[in-house]
Amino acid sequence: MSLSPVELAKKQLDAYNRQDIDAFLSAYSSNVEVREFPSNNLIYSGNDKMREVYTNLFKANPKQHAELKARTAHLNVVIDHELVTGRTNRIDAEAVAMYEIKDGSISKVWFIK
Repeated sequence: MSLSPVELAKKQLDAYNRQDIDAFLSAYSSNVEVREFPSNNLIYSGNDKMREVYTNLFKANPKQHAELKARTAHLNVVIDHELVTGRTNRIDAEAVAMYEIKDGSISKVWFIK
């Protein structure tokens, strides 16, 4: 049974906060695309690159935590607004991510820059 788009967004956020890289990546397609919004510039693609990026992020910020402030879902798109705290640089950050779900996994992510 496939998870709903909202369940996938929750799954990856919960795994992110546990810094469980395998559970985190299991929500994403193997050829996931991570892009900037609104330019749509490709930041990187592929599960292997995502593993590298987030493994390094978790290692550099072991106390980092993303608190969900708001979540909106429509059809196969979920938009999360988060407050990220506990970063090594001690600067809290607001983040907005849009997730497109296709074939039971997150296929594209846009981060608002």
